[in-house]
Amino acid sequence: MFTKEFYQTNIFITGSASGIGQAQTIAFLEKGANVLGMDCNNLEETINKAQGLAGNFIPFQGDITNQKSIREAVNKINQNYGAIKILLNTAGILDNYATSLETSEELWDLVISVNLKGTYLVTNSILPQMLEEKIGIIINMASIAGMTVGGGGAAYTASKHALIGYTKQLTYDYAKKGIRVNAIAPGAIKTPMNAADFSGDGEMASWVAKETPAQRWASPEEVASLTLFIASKQADYLHGSIIPIDGGWLSK
Repeated sequence: MFTKEFYQTNIFITGSASGIGQAQTIAFLEKGANVLGMDCNNLEETINKAQGLAGNFIPFQGDITNQKSIREAVNKINQNYGAIKILLNTAGILDNYATSLETSEELWDLVISVNLKGTYLVTNSILPQMLEEKIGIIINMASIAGMTVGGGGAAYTASKHALIGYTKQLTYDYAKKGIRVNAIAPGAIKTPMNAADFSGDGEMASWVAKETPAQRWASPEEVASLTLFIASKQADYLHGSIIPIDGGWLSK
């Protein structure tokens, strides 16, 4: 599935400290890539998991809503390995299923800033070098909440719907210039971000599994495996697609 050039690809991943972002980081390091993992949280766990893998890992603790922080991260991988060929905009936060009236202005601004503006800022920091190289792959992390309702609260659902629109517009504007943009829309994925669903007697987690046609939650590694395919040569004609990985949830 992967060429020698792919093994040596330089990859920028946000949300690399845990969950899907961490699983993506490990998956690409196992394939021999040079990966910069950016997260606002401590990356020690990812650093430990990256030990002994084929690729090279650069941890960077920083804020994707802060342009200075993003520039520092981009410069770090550029100086060490060269131009970034693959960008995974994976970082995101939930809103605890808050309805509109339950959503404060501060919560709204935070969710939109991380889930949407952060993706825009990171993308615009890396897109120019992709255009210069005339090649680039961008994979955004959407959600089934971007394709239907009930997967999050007002702010989260709005942010993911907007992210899908942004993904399609990027494709429309840049596909002809060698940039391939797609998004993954996960359903129930067992990550630290969803830990609250498993708290106590795990009633919420059990309900979600029962409501999912596949009758289970998925692992972050399953999303990482899908990411590997979308980034591969075999998916070269995949442009502007939103790929659900939801155990059949959207079929309902």
